[in-house]
Amino acid sequence: MYKIILALLLTAALEAKVYDGVAVVVEDKAITLLDIKKEMQTDRVDAKKAVDILIRKKLESLEVKKRKIDVTSAEVYADIKQMAARNNMSISEFYDAVRESNGLSSEQLKEKIKQKLLSQKLYSAIAMSSMSEPGEEEIKDYYELHKNDFKHPASFSVVIYDSKEKSLLKEKVDNPMFYSPQIASNEQELPYGRISPELASLLSKTKVGSFTPIVPNGKGGFMSFYVKSVTSAADVDMESLRPQIVNAIMSEKREAILSDYFARLRDNADINIIRMPEES
Repeated sequence: MYKIILALLLTAALEAKVYDGVAVVVEDKAITLLDIKKEMQTDRVDAKKAVDILIRKKLESLEVKKRKIDVTSAEVYADIKQMAARNNMSISEFYDAVRESNGLSSEQLKEKIKQKLLSQKLYSAIAMSSMSEPGEEEIKDYYELHKNDFKHPASFSVVIYDSKEKSLLKEKVDNPMFYSPQIASNEQELPYGRISPELASLLSKTKVGSFTPIVPNGKGGFMSFYVKSVTSAADVDMESLRPQIVNAIMSEKREAILSDYFARLRDNADINIIRMPEES
């Protein structure tokens, strides 16, 4: 009898611990305190915003299941292949670069890509039927209001520092006067339109006279770009920007439709917020 009572007490304690970890329940899907804390760290948001993001993800997951949306392994591989090509890497080099920069294994990366593609298919299913192409007046008005959004540098003058040893490269970034024969340097002029979007974004966010974060070089080593100067681009007329303007307008329309859709979905969903994590 003692053993039976002890077993029941242990079971109750374990169930209590599991329940204690649950912070929010969306329909029958649980969001734990740990989930919220991870989201806060990953996206650098407060607890409320983290909960909102996680609830949205749960609603999206339920909607994907309801609509029987699926993504094949071939689609995942095609997306990874495309990303690798944009960065001038082979598939294996791209896997290595992701592992070095984000700590993700190839299987974890594939899962993230699958979730991204599922979301894209869901968004298309929800939004496309409600969207119409912008008219001429709408394009003109948008261009006038957002001219600065379409401006970007013409080119970047950089020194590329390259090394197989990440620690040596970090020493160089922390102390520009540091020298090591194991660090190679190469000065280049990089035209904005001829580099990958990822590299263009990285360089655009780096101040002149500063180093970019250290990134994998796709060859088993590492590199950092020292931005010497940035050449400003000349003003571009509306016609040459038409595809980007139309894309921006459609993106805003799409986001408005999705936000409204998931707001209504959330209002009608069975959501129980049990507790929120304590913010430090």
